[in-house]
Amino acid sequence: MTLPHSLKRIRLSLARSKDFPEGSSRHGYEFVAPIDARGHIDAALWRQYRDNCRVRRFWNGEPEQHGRLVHKPGGAEHARWVFDYDESRADDDEAGYRFGIHAFVPGEYVSITEDDGDVHTFRVVSVETAA
Repeated sequence: MTLPHSLKRIRLSLARSKDFPEGSSRHGYEFVAPIDARGHIDAALWRQYRDNCRVRRFWNGEPEQHGRLVHKPGGAEHARWVFDYDESRADDDEAGYRFGIHAFVPGEYVSITEDDGDVHTFRVVSVETAA
């Protein structure tokens, strides 16, 4: 099966913070999602290609985690995008803050709430066609 050009591999690196004044390229995420011309996640294409929408969490000093990009229900205003590492558990999900309206273009910033409740800000480092 040929994947659509709109499926992109997005790399996020930890932005500057109190603990990481320079940010960190060794802490972040790489995920595949269908991105429209404005840089937004396309929910309709996600439904069609959800099996290809994977995530890899890399955090210096910790084992990598692999999971899926999942669109949780709740309607346009309340639906949310999460990284789900174990389909049988809900307590391991990491939620993207307003991923539905953020533009995934290099240089932009997004926030992710980890499963322990900590919120971190990440910089979009790259957006490339997924192969």
